[in-house]
This record gives sequence, structure tokens and C-alpha cells, in this order.
Amino acid sequence: MAGGGNFLVALLRRGAPAIATATSELPDEIADPAPMHALRRISRMSGPIDPTERDTLLLRATRYVVLIPLGFRLLAVPGQFGVYVFQHGTTGLVPVGVFTLLSVLLNLVGFRWMFRSAPFRGRDAGKLLAVDLVFTVLSPLVLALAVPAEAYFDALAVSSAHLFGEVGLLTLALGVPTGLVFGLAAFPLRMLANWLNTGRFHVGPALSTFSALLVEMFLATAALLLTGLGTRLALAYGTRNGRLAERAQQHRMLHDTVLQTLEAMALADTVNATSSAEERLVEMQRLARAQAIEIRQTIESAASERAEEGARPLGEKLAALAAEMARDGLRAQLVVAELDDDTLSEVRQIAIRDAVREAMRNTMKHSGTDRVVVRVEEREGGIAVITRDHGAGFDKAEHPAGFGISESITARLAEVGGTSLVESGLPGGGTRVTLWVPF
Repeated sequence: MAGGGNFLVALLRRGAPAIATATSELPDEIADPAPMHALRRISRMSGPIDPTERDTLLLRATRYVVLIPLGFRLLAVPGQFGVYVFQHGTTGLVPVGVFTLLSVLLNLVGFRWMFRSAPFRGRDAGKLLAVDLVFTVLSPLVLALAVPAEAYFDALAVSSAHLFGEVGLLTLALGVPTGLVFGLAAFPLRMLANWLNTGRFHVGPALSTFSALLVEMFLATAALLLTGLGTRLALAYGTRNGRLAERAQQHRMLHDTVLQTLEAMALADTVNATSSAEERLVEMQRLARAQAIEIRQTIESAASERAEEGARPLGEKLAALAAEMARDGLRAQLVVAELDDDTLSEVRQIAIRDAVREAMRNTMKHSGTDRVVVRVEEREGGIAVITRDHGAGFDKAEHPAGFGISESITARLAEVGGTSLVESGLPGGGTRVTLWVPF
């Protein structure tokens, strides 16, 4: 670990930008689904990080956390201004109204800057934050000089709403120490404003403002901790689930390729028992050669193959699959309804194509027939693909779903929001597999 560091300490000291280091040094124990004491899990999430390893996407995403104090000020400042107008009418209306307008404009500029599509630049963010800070510091002093004494403390309440948001903004963007320093500086600032307007420091009202600032800083710190630790926990779970999904995909690939070939070899050896040893050897070599080519293509060109497959509509994918299965001796009759090429996403097309392949291989291995009908149609807000054979069928009670059905069909479709239904013992014999994925 380069440099070392603690995520919780970094989060409190540096604010939201420290979340960019959340991807480093993630222990597997964080995402362990086994029951664990909450404090223990939190301590694991708060553990060591590599401060030099910063995820640029997370760094850009962390800026959105400052929308919380910006949104607070957009609501609180105009609301407090409405209270002021209700209580004092036109007394001091111009300076307080100008302050409210400038505060709203500053926050709208902040919102617009946060949602812009241009790359995030720390220097520009620093400039905007500096302008906002100067406005927050000077506005109570200007109001103290411009508002009559009888309306002064209510006018100060309007600027206090902006001040509270500033403390939250600094705490989230720059860390707890920065927010605390500004909160402490606000106490003498308010006493100076009181003196400029009334000739007295009014320590009591200044202290009440300071206590409200501490509450605001506490809430901002809580939001910072929840966001940071929640992000780190979500990353740990995502990493764990990604590994499990990758492992399941590898298992499916082994089942759908190597295992199927080995079973085909054994089946060919049983079916062609009357063939000569040389003929059986040639058949074994053919199957092994075809499998070696398929595995090599999977390893070396997976990305390019997926891109090429994604460019073809579902009907063509299934037609290519039917031609592939015909080479292995299964004749498929393909019936495809008119479908919009853009109806189904690439991920769902590939998932349903691979699930159909597994269903057809099961037909070839277990049904005792060499014919199958594959029908594609729109159904209930999605696409349904039905494979139907008139072979031997099976009894679900005696033959529960194995890996092929549970993983290569059911789990594969579930990952893309789809469903599957396997029916056997139908009138006329055989098995029907209904696969469905939403649009």
C-alpha cells in the first residue's frame, strides 16, 4: 500500500473528494453476507486506503454531494425572506431583497455548473467557492449597515439561512476542519455585524447563531459519512457480485462448451458402437478440433464477437444457431414473427440466444429426436422464444433441473430480467421450453 491512510480519517479531513479513494484496499470482509456486528463492518469500511489510488469517475461524481447545501439555501433563503416581508413590510426591503436575489442566483449558478457536461476542474470549483464565501462573509455586514435597527435581527435571519448552507457546503466539499474553522469565525463576524447596526455586540444572539451552525455542521458531517461509507460498502458488494457473476459465466461457458463436447464424444461412442475404431477416432478428433477452435475464439476474440453479434438482429442470431445445431445433427424449424431490430437490447438478445442453444442441446441429448421447432413472437411486453420437440420428454419429479436448466437457462435469463418455463409430458409427447425477456 503506497503512502497508507485511513478512509474515515481522509473523509473527515478532506471531505467528499476523499470518496475517490474508496475503491482502494477493499477487504473481502466488507461484503461478507454473513451476519456481522454493525460496528465491526463499519470499522472494516473505515480501514486502510491507498491515497494515491484515485478513481476519476468517483472524483467527478463526488461533486454532486454539494447539491444538498445548495438546495437547502434555494429553499431556506426565499422562505426566510417571505417571513421578513410578512413581519416588516417595506422596511429594509431593498437591501434584504437584493441579498435574497443574489443568494438565489449564486445557488442557481452552482446548480448549473454542477450539471454541466464539461470536464470537472478543481480550479474553477475553487473560484466559485471563493466567490460564495466572500458573499457569505460580507452580506451580514452590508445588511447591518443598510437595514434599520428595528428590522435588523429579522434581516440577519435571512442571511443566516445562507450562512448555514455555507457551513454545510464547506464541510462536504473541503472537510470537517474547514467547516469548523468557518463556523468558529462566524461567531465574531456576527458580533461585528451586531455592533455595526446597534452599537452593541449582542453576544446572546451571536451564540444562538453559532449553536445552529454546529447543528448544521453535524448534519453535513453525518451526510458525508453516510455517503462515503455507503459508497465504499456498495463498491465492495459490487466487486463481490461481479466476481460471482464472472464465475457463473465461466461455469456456464464450460458447461455449454467443454462439457457438452465431452458428452457428445461419449454419446457418439455409444451410438456408433458398430463403427470401426478408426472412424470413431476421426469423429472424436473432429469434435475435439471444433471445441478447441470455439474455446480459442472465446478467449481471444470475445469482445469483437459480442460486438459483431450485437449488430445482428435476433432472428439472424437464431438462424445462425439453427445452422450451428444442424452441423451436430439437430434440424431446427425456425418461425420468427416480424420484429423491430431495435426492439430488444444486445445483452438480452445474446442471453436468449444462449439459453435457446442450451435448450436445443438438451433436445439433442435427451429427447431421442432430431427435430425441434423454434418460434419467436411478441408476448406480454417482451419477446418469447418457444422451443418444442416431440421426443421422449421427462418426469420433473424423477429428473429435477440440473445445471443446464438452472444456470444456462433460468439464471441467464434472470440476469436480464427474463423468465423461463420448462414443460414436459405434453399432449403429443415431448418438451416445451418457453423463454421470455422484456423489451
